[in-house]
Amino acid sequence: MDEDAKPYAARERFWRGRDIAFTPLEPDDAELIHHWRADPVAAHEIGVWPGALHQLRERLEAYVEDRDRDDYLVLLADGTPAGHIALMEEDLVDGTAEAYLLLAPEHRRRGIGADALAALTDLAFGELPLHRVEAVTHTGNTAALATLRGAGFVQEGVRRSSCLHRGRRYDCAILGLLRTEWEALDRPRSWDH
Repeated sequence: MDEDAKPYAARERFWRGRDIAFTPLEPDDAELIHHWRADPVAAHEIGVWPGALHQLRERLEAYVEDRDRDDYLVLLADGTPAGHIALMEEDLVDGTAEAYLLLAPEHRRRGIGADALAALTDLAFGELPLHRVEAVTHTGNTAALATLRGAGFVQEGVRRSSCLHRGRRYDCAILGLLRTEWEALDRPRSWDH
């Protein structure tokens, strides 16, 4: 077992993907997520910044209480934490939410993001009364765009010049997945694993 996995191995696995599982995010996960947010690629690709650790811990405490979002750690089979995934801005009346995914640098480009995103959409449409899940990323984030499209998301539009990084403006792509599109996907569901 990986040393990083030991503290997480006993955590309750609430939802499963093909090779990953979700465990509810805890305020004690702040240091781990803070480390992932310090990665320059994460800052550029999804616009997260590390900030102060105590502020992140306070934010995670608020997330636990927030009924408009569901946050999870993505765990590998041995319990190694690989990322943070969430359904944010959940509106159960309109049936909408936004997907968020941050992977640890060492777990990118290995199919973990695709597995986690498939599990998240299975949760959104198989267990929650959602009709639409959307995601937003800048148009230069080719890895995220490919992962989202592979999960069935369709690009619906572009917000021009809507994010700034290192003095340069980037467009943001808005992608969405509707319940009917998810139902039409020909792949095993989380409950089939």
